[in-house]
Amino acid sequence: MNEASDTTEVRDVVIVGSGVAGLSAAVYAARADLEPLVLEGPEPGGQLTLTTDVENFLGFPEGVGGMELIQRGKEQAERFGAEFAHGTVEEATLAERPFELALSNGDVVRTRALIVATGASARWVGAENEEELMGYGLSTCATCDGAFHRGDDVLVIGGGDSAMEEALFLAKFADSVTVVHRREELRASELMATRAREHEDVEFRWNTELLEIHGSQEEGVTGATLVHHPDGYPTEKLGDGADVDREEVDVGGIFYAVGHEPNTEFLADTPIDLAESGHLETLEGMTTETTVDGVFAAGDVMDPDYRQAITSAGTGSMAALDAEEWLDEREARGDAPAVAEAQADD
Repeated sequence: MNEASDTTEVRDVVIVGSGVAGLSAAVYAARADLEPLVLEGPEPGGQLTLTTDVENFLGFPEGVGGMELIQRGKEQAERFGAEFAHGTVEEATLAERPFELALSNGDVVRTRALIVATGASARWVGAENEEELMGYGLSTCATCDGAFHRGDDVLVIGGGDSAMEEALFLAKFADSVTVVHRREELRASELMATRAREHEDVEFRWNTELLEIHGSQEEGVTGATLVHHPDGYPTEKLGDGADVDREEVDVGGIFYAVGHEPNTEFLADTPIDLAESGHLETLEGMTTETTVDGVFAAGDVMDPDYRQAITSAGTGSMAALDAEEWLDEREARGDAPAVAEAQADD
């Protein structure tokens, strides 16, 4: 693995993130002879590495493991000349050119164009055994994994629109879907809440939370321990020493739907516009351009709606094409070299 410590070198393109969006961007940028540097971040490969089987990615009729798909993508990008380095961006300087990225190991990376593909991290609930069983019957994506649970009884954890959407989607496959919510009122819109409540295969457990997940990586999820308190927030009550009701349930799958956090912390003090949700804002129209000229966004970091591997790959390729065009236009205009771009843009 290469280090990214040469602060004098200015890259044409740096891609932050090595999930499917970042890898797709790397393939396209490398094939354009831009020699991109991909910073892999603290979780190389992103959320897809938590998925054991991917059945809806084009070109894999028998399905493919999430880790295998990521590894193939990395090998493909490296074949065309992409360079990979471990590095977590702690601070970005985007008001001057070239852009500078300060990494957690002290290195500084400089680049003319930047593609942000840092993804979004699904929120977890802190239940016992969730780390061991994530991807083995525990999932954060019903669209990705719902079809594996035909005939199962499953739980959906959450109370917002995402939870209702997950529950309704899972009802197409599962025998029963139980929405577990920590209080009596849903955060979901009235429309989505009504649809879920009226579905004959969707049930609700109010004032209830998931405490423990049962099973193993060999067997998958086999059950769960739920806790209930009439005033809601039972795990909080349990922590305060109050009595709560416990119940063991047999389920074949559990889906977390308590939201996602886009990984944009390092952009908080930059001129780039972020949505209230934290997602990167892109300009209107079919583009990955952001509000900072020369910065492009791809994947879940800019997409709060679809959040699919195939759409992330698509926006990754778009970001690389947009970045290539942007660099070509600057060269055609005869812009000053990167080391003098700050003065040229004043």
